[in-house]
Amino acid sequence: MTQSLDRVRTAARLRKKDRFTALFHHINVDTLRAAFFALRRRAAPGVDGMTWQDYEEDLEPRLADLHKRVQRGTYRPQPSRRTYIPKADGKQRPLAIAALEDKIVQGATVIVLNAIYEGDFCGFSYGFRPAEDHMMRWTRSAQRSRRGR
Repeated sequence: MTQSLDRVRTAARLRKKDRFTALFHHINVDTLRAAFFALRRRAAPGVDGMTWQDYEEDLEPRLADLHKRVQRGTYRPQPSRRTYIPKADGKQRPLAIAALEDKIVQGATVIVLNAIYEGDFCGFSYGFRPAEDHMMRWTRSAQRSRRGR
């Protein structure tokens, strides 16, 4: 987490009614790098055919170029590759596989938005949370139920 995102997190915690309208500059090379390393290394390539290992080979120049395109407004996400996964009932569930750079930009956006909204979650909030899994949430819920809360 960068110092600037720490300041955003602190401001969000202290001034709950404030609106954050200028967050774009927080998507920088460091945030993009953190988002890249948070990706699954064995994920299927998207329409661009790029794998995590391919992108890592020239990581710093690629991230610098991606950052320039994002900041200039010339970055355009690519269409996702559509795949269908069979379900138990015989139907198929659609699955969209994004291009690697799209996943990186999406992850960087999540990092910035989490700095703001993570402070709003209560300990009993059960939506997706970083560093939490369903078993941890279920265990805490069961413990509260036994205590009568």
